[in-house]
Amino acid sequence: MAEIRLRNVNKRFGGVQVINDVSLDIADGEFCVFVGPSGCGKSTLLRMVAGLEEITTGELDIGGKRVTRLPPSARGVAMVFQSYALYPHMTVYDNMAFGLQLARTGKPDIDARVRRAADILALGPLLQRLPKELSGGQRQRVAIGRAIVRSPGVFLFDEPLSNLDAALRVQTRIEIAKLHASLRASMIYVTHDQVEAMTLADRIVLLNAGEAMRRDGSIAQVGRPLDLYHRPANLFVAGFIGSPGMNVLPATLAGATPERAELVLRDGTRASARVDATTLPADATVTLGIRPEHVGLAPADGTSALAGRASHVEQLGEASYLYLETPARDGFLTVRQGGDTGVAPGDAVAVTLPEAHCHVFGPDGRAVPRHLTAGPTGRPGSAGVH
Repeated sequence: MAEIRLRNVNKRFGGVQVINDVSLDIADGEFCVFVGPSGCGKSTLLRMVAGLEEITTGELDIGGKRVTRLPPSARGVAMVFQSYALYPHMTVYDNMAFGLQLARTGKPDIDARVRRAADILALGPLLQRLPKELSGGQRQRVAIGRAIVRSPGVFLFDEPLSNLDAALRVQTRIEIAKLHASLRASMIYVTHDQVEAMTLADRIVLLNAGEAMRRDGSIAQVGRPLDLYHRPANLFVAGFIGSPGMNVLPATLAGATPERAELVLRDGTRASARVDATTLPADATVTLGIRPEHVGLAPADGTSALAGRASHVEQLGEASYLYLETPARDGFLTVRQGGDTGVAPGDAVAVTLPEAHCHVFGPDGRAVPRHLTAGPTGRPGSAGVH
């Protein structure tokens, strides 16, 4: 196990900057997930920690040791790739033992390490099989076992589940979570799937791509999964975290106190949010944000309701998603309802926007601080300040 410290790390490929001034501390034993859209630099950042990509400028410490210019073999890390990269002619046992054999580890030690890893990953009955005799999930467990036998200080995972089908992704995700709970090793996990990030991470590092207010390859927000979900720092985070993402509606600031902001939406509907927007100018152009599960249905004649019409309804069993056309915004407003909703495509629908769940983002896209007596989880002060 080891603490990881990055200080002002940059990466350039020729004239292209792909990682911009990243500074980050990952605690000993922490499960940290790098997430973001394609092209944001998350895999590049992971490979820089591994030593597979050179750091252009900046410093990297692992376990209190400066490793910026050290080769991968001297960093005390083990990496699990998207591709299993197993030797097809070797058994599971030999695939897991091969790296230790190259390092001239003694046979009794090799056997003990391989069998311990096999026990952790439930691979014991498969040790004499060839890779072609394994399922995709079993092959990925062998690749993880090959990392475990090295007893590294840091485990690095580069989108290890992307080649698996949906059911195996869930199963293997649970196995990785159990592995971390068992080993308590420092782990960095890269994914573009925010569901994996939300379910696995102690902390998420969301890397930015294409947001006007920040450069690509920079950190948009770092925090616990529910912190990013309930308190996104900017519009990019609000749209990326959550499936579906947060609804955003253009609005004008009509009034502000330290406890509440009054807003007028594009169609004239009035809304409010429990935020302190007093630092914004009067009549500022802002954005109201609200999660699909927080949008409520209202009587069609509700005076403060937002009017819309259901364009499409997705019924998933445990929930239904309504996609509403409304003059208050371009595109659809997404509403999450129970799985047995009676709304059908074409129905007129009116919705409410509860002020306790409304976010406000300023003209620069940054979140306006929220001041709530109780946060989204119901704990006093859990909403905090962005």
